[in-house]
Amino acid sequence: MQARRVGWMIGGVALLLALPALAAPVYRHVDANGNVVYSDEPGQGNRVDLKPITVVDPAEAESRSRPAESTPTSPSTVDYERFAITSPSNGETLPTGQGGNVQVQLAIEPELQPGDRVQLRVDGKVSQSPMHTSVFALSQLERGEHQIQAELLDAQGQVRLSTPAVTLYVQRASVNLPANPNNPNSNNR
Repeated sequence: MQARRVGWMIGGVALLLALPALAAPVYRHVDANGNVVYSDEPGQGNRVDLKPITVVDPAEAESRSRPAESTPTSPSTVDYERFAITSPSNGETLPTGQGGNVQVQLAIEPELQPGDRVQLRVDGKVSQSPMHTSVFALSQLERGEHQIQAELLDAQGQVRLSTPAVTLYVQRASVNLPANPNNPNSNNR
């Protein structure tokens, strides 16, 4: 088992300990059908040493990638002239073939400032963490009517602007419709 180092600052003195990794070992073997199988049980397999997973906070990574002079020291003072959902349009219907998947595009003018983020609400609930983007992907929306709204947040997480809600209708195939090609009991085959 690999050791992991953990450090603490106590009274200005750094304390460094080695702790065993908390992840379970992984084993690899090939089954009777020739499929490669990974498991946490040794069985007939060979142990695989995995490299540690790197977890990066997107906000922290973005702040590191910006030059120091562009890092905001105070909340954004830019007055946005336009903040609106441009796609989908209000009242649009997603056909059955799209499976409830839609790309939400925003118009933000001037462009989104460093430190500002956008979050998307679907039916009043936040659907994704605030991000520095003007495009969101929604997937697997249930059949029916949905209200989509975007909110622009400042560096402190306070809502600065909200778009008007856009109504989106989602069609889904029903296995209860006899003529539905997705119905396994349909005689249309």
